[in-house]
Amino acid sequence: MKQIGGAGMDNEDRIAQAFVAARRGAYGVSEYPGARPETLDRAYAIQDRAIAIDGRSIAGWKVGRIPAPLDGVLGTNRLAGPIFADQVYSAADTATLPVIADGFAAGEAEFCVRIGRAPPSGRIRLTLDEALELVDAVHIGVEIASSPYAHINRDGPLVTISDYGNNFGLLIGDPVPDWQSLDFLDWPVVSRIDGVVVGQASARAMLDGPIGAVAFLVDCLSARGLSLAPGQWVSSGAVTGVHVVRPGQRFEADFGEMRVSCAIDAAMPAQAMGVEAGHGTGPG
Repeated sequence: MKQIGGAGMDNEDRIAQAFVAARRGAYGVSEYPGARPETLDRAYAIQDRAIAIDGRSIAGWKVGRIPAPLDGVLGTNRLAGPIFADQVYSAADTATLPVIADGFAAGEAEFCVRIGRAPPSGRIRLTLDEALELVDAVHIGVEIASSPYAHINRDGPLVTISDYGNNFGLLIGDPVPDWQSLDFLDWPVVSRIDGVVVGQASARAMLDGPIGAVAFLVDCLSARGLSLAPGQWVSSGAVTGVHVVRPGQRFEADFGEMRVSCAIDAAMPAQAMGVEAGHGTGPG
């Protein structure tokens, strides 16, 4: 564990610099590296600053849930964070995903929604039908949530937002057939760690579902001067929950009769920015 900070930087810049450095080095940090953000605007300002420092291409966005009563306090029930192109993996090619061993790490069963059409310009609130029109594919998958800061989830959604929404990778599995019918919302999803069931649910219970996550994200990004682009992925939220994992374990998720799985390993510094043999940008 390291403590990071420095004079001559404002609070948001210091936090962003610290998290980018820790992710590049794949090491944990013992304390949150600055004054914690107290508003959504400040939390996303830190995230945006870190994205600029990081410099990698964004291949998509993760969406997570903000639980009650904080959703009422913050005025939103979801949060977002970037998924970088070199941390998007195809389940057909990749069997092992890295995590920051000295920080926080979890596996999450998720539906991966691919954007086929850019949303309208300007800040608008899409209906579910309008959001669905932006989609051209849905896949099963696993989000790897990992942060250098071990207490990222304990300290609440604003801290989570400030470090990339806690994303560290997206594993994209097989495509969902007939996804336009939305029947997949009722598929039973079961998550296991080393063969032991750790969570069960369906996407129907996820607020307004994966398509609602797309509608939220369009508005969230627009408020920050950003936009979804064709080909990007939306990791639509943990279906069965956030399941803590550690190196050496195996995480797998059943989506009805479909399955995706991966082994978990400790990231090395070169892997912290997604430099790993066999990485890719997911199915085309």
